[in-house]
Amino acid sequence: MTNAPRFTPLIASLPATVPFVGAEVMERASGRPFAARIGANENVFGPSPKAIAAVQAAASEAWKYGDSESYDLKAAIAAHHGTTVEHIAIGEGIDGLLGMLVRLMVAEGDAVVTSDGAYPTFNYHVAGYGGVLHKVPFKGDHEDPDALIAKAAEVGAKLIYIANPDNPMGTHHRGEVIARMVDRLPEGALLIVDEAYIDFAPEGTALDLPVDPRFIRMRTFSKAFALAGLRVGYAVGGKELIAGFDRVRNHFGMGNVAQAGALAAFQDREWLGHVVGQVAEARDRIAAIAADNGLTSVPSATNFVCVDCGQDGAFARNVLNGLLRRGLFVRMPFVAPQDRCIRISCGTEHDLDLLASALPDALAEARG
Repeated sequence: MTNAPRFTPLIASLPATVPFVGAEVMERASGRPFAARIGANENVFGPSPKAIAAVQAAASEAWKYGDSESYDLKAAIAAHHGTTVEHIAIGEGIDGLLGMLVRLMVAEGDAVVTSDGAYPTFNYHVAGYGGVLHKVPFKGDHEDPDALIAKAAEVGAKLIYIANPDNPMGTHHRGEVIARMVDRLPEGALLIVDEAYIDFAPEGTALDLPVDPRFIRMRTFSKAFALAGLRVGYAVGGKELIAGFDRVRNHFGMGNVAQAGALAAFQDREWLGHVVGQVAEARDRIAAIAADNGLTSVPSATNFVCVDCGQDGAFARNVLNGLLRRGLFVRMPFVAPQDRCIRISCGTEHDLDLLASALPDALAEARG
């Protein structure tokens, strides 16, 4: 007799991997904390003081389950987007929402289209439900809408994923480019538009279309609103699709503390503007540090900057490892040719002083 778990054949076939290794995991492995945490695209400038106060107030009632419908948060989001609560789904960040959407839409063998090197957590969910990923390359450090649509038509894709702005490169398309994707969707395909970084992007980047059953938009409270630790995100989509989330979601998965913090953060537009300004200044500083070291940076519409190390992925990885050894947590794209870059999240002035100090030595070490 064996005590081994009786996994399904699909789960047993999956590799024991995760999309990202967390900063804390890396700290435990190295035996020391990072001096600068500028790798996970967290918002180091912090949440709205009103959100912090709301979390503190809600903490005294943490004994309660949260509202199973997250109604107040949904209502505020719906009003902002000019729609109704029936078109809004709340989940544990975009990661949680992607997992639920894939569960709703993808059976074993179903085709799904994404970009090679795009957000790996989406791929993780597709693999977990047995979907077949079809990938197209980036074009000029941007995700390629034309190639995504063409591949979806070729393979009969159920889902097409695009992030705008993009992670890991930080590039973006104008909203009308995404709208043209919607107009050209193959029959039966749903377009996922991941707008996690939209608050940092230039005006005109957001998809400016009424709610439509052909696409679903996803946003998060983890970036501009600086609530990554509370795990809150939302989706805006067609009523029938959004109703499907109620069939699979954890109905008490959103605690009352998270709901209160997210609602207060969402309503504090003044703080949001303040943070966006700080991020823009930090992006400029990262680009300047790169230039001081003879490197170029990819223009960014996010809260991170991809710095082109000027050689191949092996060289960039050596630079990244040199920064890690010097106590700076950074990451890099996974797929060539984008892996010629390292990806640096916007940090505080102190964080970026440490980067300016460490980067020359990390580069010299990689070259030597």
